[in-house]
Amino acid sequence: MMYPFLTLDDNTEIVHSEMQENGTVRVYIEKPVVGGFHNAWCILPEYRWEDICGFSNEEINRFQGIIESTAHLTLRFSQEGGFENAANLYDRLI
Repeated sequence: MMYPFLTLDDNTEIVHSEMQENGTVRVYIEKPVVGGFHNAWCILPEYRWEDICGFSNEEINRFQGIIESTAHLTLRFSQEGGFENAANLYDRLI
């Protein structure tokens, strides 16, 4: 299962998986371009990049910064059914 997380100003989508038994979370980045998409995977908590297709080093560095600054949320949401489910839990507590 993949959960939506962020949409950037250039329509780049960032989604993440559920936390796996080994404690990892797969973060997928996809950006629409003419004729298809650029995409990449980042594996948390190691910040290991895999299957980078079409993104420049500069773009990956930008995404690295975004993922690092939000990793605590991604890891939490990956255990709670994504942002929407975590937000619903919060709403019920108020």
